[in-house]
Amino acid sequence: MRIRRAAARRGVGWQAPAAVVAAVVALAGCGVTDAGPAAAGAPAGGARTAGGPVVRAYFLTVNGTWPVARPAPPGAGPQTALNALLAGPTRAERARGLRTALPAGPHEVRAQAAPGAVDLYLPWVVSELETTAVSQLVCTAAAAPGIPGHKRPVDVVVRIHESGLSPKGERPWPVMCDETGAAAPVEAVRAAR
Repeated sequence: MRIRRAAARRGVGWQAPAAVVAAVVALAGCGVTDAGPAAAGAPAGGARTAGGPVVRAYFLTVNGTWPVARPAPPGAGPQTALNALLAGPTRAERARGLRTALPAGPHEVRAQAAPGAVDLYLPWVVSELETTAVSQLVCTAAAAPGIPGHKRPVDVVVRIHESGLSPKGERPWPVMCDETGAAAPVEAVRAAR
C-alpha cells in the first residue's frame, strides 16, 4: 500500500511497469535469436504484380537465385517464362543488383510442357554453363504457368536436352528446382525430402 501511494504521488502508476513487461514479452517472442540468421527456405511464391497472369524469371543475387514476376499474356506457359529469362533483367532490376549467368547474345531455348514436367531444349552444352545459369533455366521452367498436372514448382521435373549431344532416342537429363532455388538431379531432391 505504501509503494502504491508513493507511486501515485509521483504520478507513476502500475501502467509503466506493465508496459515494460509487455514490450519484453513481445520482443522475446519475435523469433530473433542470438544464433544469427538462418535459412528460411525458398522465396515466397505469390504473385507480385497487380492483375493478370505472371511468369517468374529467376535471376541472380549475391545470395543465389531470385524470382522476378513479370506480366504475362493469358495462356502463358514455359516458353513465355524462358523468353522473359533470356531477355535478361530490366534496368530497374539491374539497379537492384539482379544479374544473369546465361551467355550473352541471341539464343533460343525451347520449352515444351508435359504433365508435371517441362522439356528444355538448350542451344548449349550444360557442362559449358555456370551452375547458376543452369539453376536459372531449371527454376524458371519449373515455376512457369501452364504445366499440366498442377504441381508445385519444386515438384516439376525439368528434362534437359543438350545441343548436339543427345542422339535420337537418348534420354534427357532430369532435374528439379530444389527448395533453395538451385537445380539438382531428381534423385537428390527426392532423397532430401
